[in-house]
Amino acid sequence: GPDGGDLPVGLPCGPFDAIGHRTLEEGLRAWVREQTGLHLGFVEQLYTFGDRFRDPSERAGGARPVSVGYVALVRESPKQPRDVIWSDWYRHFPWEDWRSGSPGVIAAVIAPKLKNWIDQSASRGDRNRRRDRVDTCFGIGEAGWDNERVLDRYELLYEAGLVAESVADGRVPASETLSKTHALTGARLARDHRRILATAMGRLRGKIKYRPVIFEVMPPAFTLLQLQRAVEGLAGTTLHKQNFRRLVAHEGLVEATGQISAQTGGRPAELFRFRRDVLRERPAPGVRLPVRRTSKTKA
Repeated sequence: GPDGGDLPVGLPCGPFDAIGHRTLEEGLRAWVREQTGLHLGFVEQLYTFGDRFRDPSERAGGARPVSVGYVALVRESPKQPRDVIWSDWYRHFPWEDWRSGSPGVIAAVIAPKLKNWIDQSASRGDRNRRRDRVDTCFGIGEAGWDNERVLDRYELLYEAGLVAESVADGRVPASETLSKTHALTGARLARDHRRILATAMGRLRGKIKYRPVIFEVMPPAFTLLQLQRAVEGLAGTTLHKQNFRRLVAHEGLVEATGQISAQTGGRPAELFRFRRDVLRERPAPGVRLPVRRTSKTKA
């Protein structure tokens, strides 16, 4: 989104023009094109966001805004306006990146802070509810990590005051200790845009398992390693290389182009493309995830 200097960046957005925009999606595409220079391909309506005081203008006495969110996949382009930046979503959600094992921020910051939050419960019942919620969201104990529960985890951290929006929204008072915590729990986004992004992450992580949306971000020809890295980037986990390749071949998602990658360094690799016939052959041609086992989160 537009880079506002010291102000938090935000997702591309704008008001719906009831006369100029024939549909909500048309308005979305127009705003994204104007603000980023990108032409969207795959677009899907995500959710309607209308919580009270989600926008500072309402807290200042203005009208209550309602936003219709969309999720879209695009290929990164070197051509873009100067005031637009690409931002790695793990910069905003460092606890979601398990590609190198359990993220250090969970054991070092999140788990002990959430334990304190549990201990501060007003009653035994409240304490048990908080503990169950923490265990389920962060896969502590026997619960196991569910990579689709991105929004649940963000909402939990927000409620516990462990993300910067908790202070920005007036939920908890600012303090030096909280500022140090927030510096480690991800970069803030404007207004409630990190909540919107969390919703989109969870949706995409579920969708890649039963729809071939991953190919929206792939070039026309790619190596299987490039495809695996793209899936891992979305899923936030490391996949078993050989099992992944066997699954992709078995599901008929790709076909060989007959060409070899021209990339330098390493062994030459065969180039593949998305096999579109799979859309007619199966109702849910997604990419299953043969996850490489990693250690569980510890409280």
